Order: sequence, then structure tokens, then C-alpha cells
Amino acid sequence: MRIRLDRLAPLGLSPVAVADAVQRLFVDVAAGSVRVGEQSWLVRVVGKQADPEYLAQLPLLTAAGEVRLDQVAEVVRARERADRLVAHGGEPAVMLWVFKRPETNIIDLVERLRGYIDGQRAVLAGAGLELRLVDDQTTITRSALRVMQTNALLGLTLVLFVTWLFLGSRIALLTSIGIPFTLAGTFWLLGALGQTLNVTVLLGVVIGLGMLVDDAVVVVEAIYYRMVRGAQVMEASLGALREVFAPVTTSVLTTIAAFMPLMLMPGIVGEFMLVVPLVVTTALAISLLEAYWMLPAHMHAFHVGFARPGRVQRRRTRALRWIRTGYTRLLIKVLRRPLLSLLLVGLLVLGALGSFLSGMVRTEFFAFDPVRLFYVNVEMPPGTSLEKTLERTVALERELAGGFLPGEVRGSVSFAGLALTETEPLFGDHLGQVFVSLHPERPGLRTVDQMLADLRPRLAIPGPRNVRFLRIAGGPPTLKPILVKVRGDSFAAIRAAAADLKGYLATLPAVRDIADDDRAGARQLVLQPDLDAVRRSGLDPLSAGRVARLLVDGEVVTSLQHQGEKVEVRVLAGSDGGGDLDALLRQTLPLADGGTVALGELFAHRTGPAAVNIRHYNFRRAITVEADLDKARLDTAEANRLIRDRWESALKTRHPGIDLDFTGELDDIQESLDAIVALFLFGVGLIYVILGTQFRSYFQPLMILTTVPMAFTGVTLGLLITGNPLSLFTLYGIVALSGIAVNSAIVLISAGNERRRNGMSLLHATLYAARRRVIPILITSLTTVAGLFSLATGLGGKSLLWGPVATAIVWGLVFSTVLTLLVVPLLYRLFMGRAGASTAG
Repeated sequence: MRIRLDRLAPLGLSPVAVADAVQRLFVDVAAGSVRVGEQSWLVRVVGKQADPEYLAQLPLLTAAGEVRLDQVAEVVRARERADRLVAHGGEPAVMLWVFKRPETNIIDLVERLRGYIDGQRAVLAGAGLELRLVDDQTTITRSALRVMQTNALLGLTLVLFVTWLFLGSRIALLTSIGIPFTLAGTFWLLGALGQTLNVTVLLGVVIGLGMLVDDAVVVVEAIYYRMVRGAQVMEASLGALREVFAPVTTSVLTTIAAFMPLMLMPGIVGEFMLVVPLVVTTALAISLLEAYWMLPAHMHAFHVGFARPGRVQRRRTRALRWIRTGYTRLLIKVLRRPLLSLLLVGLLVLGALGSFLSGMVRTEFFAFDPVRLFYVNVEMPPGTSLEKTLERTVALERELAGGFLPGEVRGSVSFAGLALTETEPLFGDHLGQVFVSLHPERPGLRTVDQMLADLRPRLAIPGPRNVRFLRIAGGPPTLKPILVKVRGDSFAAIRAAAADLKGYLATLPAVRDIADDDRAGARQLVLQPDLDAVRRSGLDPLSAGRVARLLVDGEVVTSLQHQGEKVEVRVLAGSDGGGDLDALLRQTLPLADGGTVALGELFAHRTGPAAVNIRHYNFRRAITVEADLDKARLDTAEANRLIRDRWESALKTRHPGIDLDFTGELDDIQESLDAIVALFLFGVGLIYVILGTQFRSYFQPLMILTTVPMAFTGVTLGLLITGNPLSLFTLYGIVALSGIAVNSAIVLISAGNERRRNGMSLLHATLYAARRRVIPILITSLTTVAGLFSLATGLGGKSLLWGPVATAIVWGLVFSTVLTLLVVPLLYRLFMGRAGASTAG
């Protein structure tokens, strides 16, 4: 509704009086209830209608009598001014973002959407409309699930092969029977806890797949050991359980003790990975029940026996005897040279530590698989209209399309008025964004990083102040690798320091997409009431301010519902705002005495840029400078160190009173590192308590825990050989590995203690225990490695997110197993001889 100012003066009306009168015309009041006879009636006063013709006929009371509303105003139905515009293929469009609810299967949801789109295509074509699915993020989910399922299947196959290789087909089959039982129980419990089948759940399954049969393998090997020497199934089963119950239970508990503290990890990484230790600990607890209860029963029910071994079984028996004999001979050589052996192991551990400290191991704490989409953020000069921003964004989209390869891009959309960032959406007429969705990766297509490198020269188009890529990666959301808060008291000084800092970043080849959050506001006209002029006109300052608002943006005097939509009644005065500022200030306003006054006579005015935001950090004004990194050339920690050194050596003296605060990925890294160290120590403490309870000793748990630095040495070697970066998820795998690596030492020392209690000398107990346990140790270690081998090597599909976890466990476990078989017996003989026989019990 637009007031016609030229018709108000003869009627003695002001724009404010008209706005108030219109507001009073819209009545919607529940007056109460009245009783008529024996019935009760609700009374409601209704005067709201969305029909413009009805509104135009409503009467207004003036000093000159009653007039209709259409005599002083134009009443029309119109659309509110758009604050966002979308274009697809250069044509106007409406973009719908579909997010799933919790507990919803995203794959089923997208399939239903596809069906709906196919059904509506013919209907909309008649109206010249088209419905398209521009992006489908289930391709990421499907790919991740496919990778994890393939790796799980390959891992299961390798686990079965290892158990067959050492124990034969029947026992391998009986051992594998427990896997579906354990997984079924795990999934049932996860479902009861409200979890869904997703990638992290499958990661927990793959990690635990090899460990699920570890306890069963030790039990069944002990039964197998007795049966090949003539014992019956029942006798062998009972004897085996008496022998291995304590060490197997302790081994499972120490593994759970390493994984469970990871559920306490804070931050987004902790939330993202919470379900992994939950899956592993649940599966291990269930597998323990299966190994003690179901496995011996299966052995008895299937009448497993070795009274008449076949040719393969005879070869297997000879091979196992050869392994035991060869290992025992090698161990004797180690025991004869204790100092030399310990020196070599110590040098290996120190070498692993030195490779970390020297930077030989590449660090990339947040290494995630890139998502097959990206954004291009466009920032136009302040004051740019929404339409102009969309025009330049569409032009950029066309320029980028010239660099796309056939079959590479699924779809692209241009936005104006909106720009998404890693942490929040930004709004403004001068902001735009190009969204590009890519087809799933296949041979012949570029990776996202390759595309961005090839397309970067095409960003230099005239018009925008700043154009930069926004790359989306899988995993939990993180901040920029470089995120520096420039803090001070004067924005002029802060801006100067931020400009110098961005200038230095531009000289670093690995740094790209440099930006800051200091955004200039739109141009503004500031009106300050001239109180004397306002009083002379017969107005008051509040009414004068309302008049200015009516002239510029209008007032929403009421709202109502029409056909399910909210309709606002907005009252404006004067022209449509298409003139310049001088025309607005010359706009005359009717007064109550019949005269007029120009808006510029009532207000003093000035023009200038508006402040979009004033950000503070720790009680000081701040501008945040951010940038992305090519982490193959420069890691996050090194990049921030270079910036800090440059500031201290050259820039700080030029900008007194300014200080820098380094946040971004460094904050997430430091939080996660602190948490991982604390949880690692907590897990080791739990393991020590469990071992101390089992062995009733303060010293023997320390011998067992020497396997942890051995495992760390293996992880380092694996990272150096494979070229994988040290990421937070690698550290996550190292913490989990601390509970797995001690299992071999537990069964070794347990067997040595048992033989010493039976009267053997320390040397004989050491040798016979090592010879007896070498096969189950090899089987359990190899089954764990087999379960993760495919994921670690990428046989079933590579993953930057999950591969490092598997790589850390595989390399660490292989190395620690070899060293454990040689070092732990050596330590046992050296230190238990000094401690005396009393500590063995």
C-alpha cells in the first residue's frame, strides 16, 4: 500500500496518521462468549481480508469527512523484494536443499526423490518448467560404504585363509562361525542404542574383524594342540580353557581398555569417531562369550579329530614344528647376546622418535577424502545490487564451464545474496556463489584438487573484489589451516596490519584462497533530526522518524493468513525509491495545517559506508585473515610457524599495538592432541591395572608395556614406507594399537609364569613358554593384520580418512609382534632372574 502524498494535505492528514488508521482497520479479536438460552456462543470480531479491492474500499475519517482508502493510497498485491536469487544454466531457478532427519536412511530418501522427480517431469514440462537433481551426496555415502564393505569382505577372506593355513579347514570354519554371531549381537546392541549402519560403524567392524577371532584362535589352538597329541575333544576343551582363560580374558580387557577411553575424546573429532570404540568394545565382549561357550560346543558337535590326519594336515604339522624349532633357535641366539639385542631395539625406537622430531614423517593432522563438489565464493563491491551480483556470478559460472571436461560435472548453480563458508553462511546483496557438483570419480576424470588447480586462472574476471574456491572434504568439519586474528584497538591500524599479513601470505607458493572477514558495508544515508525544524512543522521527533521510515522502507502495520501463506500489509509513502538521494531529500510532506515541508528541512544528513560487523576477540577488535594450504607442499604447523616468524622479525615493529592470535586448524589439532595424549595415558593406566591384577606383580606389567614403543616404531616405519601422513586418525590408531600390541606379551609371560610354578628353571620356562606360544601369537597377530590389510593397502578402495588408522595398526602390530617374540622373553629372563621366583606367582 503506497500513500499518495499529494492528496493528504487538503484532507489534513499526515503519512503517520494514515499508517495508524490502516492499522486500526484490521481487526481480529476474540471478544469472548455469550449464552443464548441453553447454548453458548463464541463472539469474534473479524476484519482481516487479503483482497486488495476490499481494502481499497475501507473508509478513513478525516477533518474533511470520510474518504475511501483508495482515494489517498494505491492498494496492490505485490511481492517483497528478493534477498536471494538463483540461476541454473543462466535461467531463473528455485533451489531446494533437502536435509534428512535423524534415523532416516539417506539412500532410500534420495531414491524416493528421484522417483518423484521422474513423475513430475512430464507434468512440469507443459508449463515450461523443469525439475532437476543437481547434486546427490549419497554417491559419497555409497562409495564409502562400498569401500568399507569391500575391505570387510576381503578382510574376512584373509582372516579365514590365515586360520585355515595354521589350523585346517574344519577348525577355520568353526572359528569363522563366531564372526556372524558376534556381528549380529553387535548390530543388535547398536540398534538398541539408536545407532545406524554408517561408514564409521563399518570402520569399527573392519578394525575389529581380525580381533574377533583372536580369543577364539587362542582357545581353538590350545584345543588343537592337545587333540593332535591324542586327547579327546571334551578333555582337550576343558584343559585348553583352564590354560588360556586368564590370559585370553586379560588380552581382551586390555584391548577394551585402550579403545574405551577414546569414547571420551572431546570436540568434533570425538563426536565423529565416537561409534568406532563402541563397536570394537561391544564386538570384543561378545566374541569372548562365543570363544568360551559356543566354540568348544561346536568342536564337540562336529566330532573334530586328528586320529587319521590327511596329507595336508601332516604337512601342516611339519610346518608348524619347523616354525617352532626355527624360532626357538633364533631366540637362543638373542638370549646369548642380551646387551647387543637390547641396544639394537633401543636404536630402532630412538630412530623412530628421531624421524618424527626431524620432520621425516609428513604431518597432515586433518587428512580427509575430498567430496566431489566445490563452491566458488564471489564478493562484489559494497552497494552492488542483487541483480548485478547474480549477473557477474552467472558470467563466472560460464567462464568455469569452459574448463570442464565432458562427463565431469553433474550440474552447477549460481546464487546471489548468499555465500556458504566452512563455519557459517554469509548474507548480503554483494555476495554470490557458484556451486559445482561433480560426477563420482572414475578413470579419466580429474580429482577435485586437480580441477581447482586447472580452473584457478579462470577466476580473474572483471567486477568482483574477491573470488576464491571453497573445497569441501569428508570427515568432521574443520576451520581453515591458516586462521589468524589480527587484534588491536583501531580498525585503521588493524586493516593495515592485515593487509601486510595478506601480502606476505601471497608470497608463499603453498598458500591459496586468501581472504579476511573485514567486509565493508553498503553506502548509507544518516538522517539526524533538526529539533527546531521538527517543532516548527508541528511534528515531534518520533513522528518525523516514522515519516522517514515510511518514505524509505515503509511500515508493516499488520499481517494475516491467506491460503496458507503469511501476508504482510506494508504502508509506504512517496515514490518507489527509484530516484537519487537528492530527490528523496526534496520529497515534500503534508502538514496538519495544510502546508508542506521537504524531508531535507527536517533532518541534517551525511553519507558514508555502513559497518557490517565489528568483531572482538578477547576484548579487542579483530580482523580474521584466513587461507587454504596445499598440504603436500607445506603442513599446517609449519605454515603458521612461518607466519609467526615473519610477524616477529619484520611486521611487528611496523604495527605497534597489534598482536596476532593463531587459531583455525591449530586449535582443533591442539585440542585433539591434548585429548589423545591424556586418553592414551589413561588407557595405559587401565592396562597396567588389569595386568597387575592378572599377574599380581608391579614389574611384569611394565615388561608387557614395552611392546607399546615397539608398536610405535612399526607405525613410524610404515608411514615412512607408504608415504602416508601422520594424521589425527593415525594417532587414533596408535592409541588403539596400545591395547592390541600387549596381547602377545601377555600370553608369553603367562605361559612362562605357569611353567615356573610347575618347577621349571627360569631359562627353560622362558624357552618352552616362547616355543609353546609362538603359533597362537602368530595366528592372532596375522588375523588382525589380515582383517585390516585390504584397508591399509587400498586393495578394496583407498581412503585418506580410514586408511591411516588401518596402516598404523597393521605396521605397528607386525613390528611389535616380531620384537615381542624376541625382546619380551629376553626381558623376562633378565629381570625375573633378578627379581626372584617369588614374583612369578
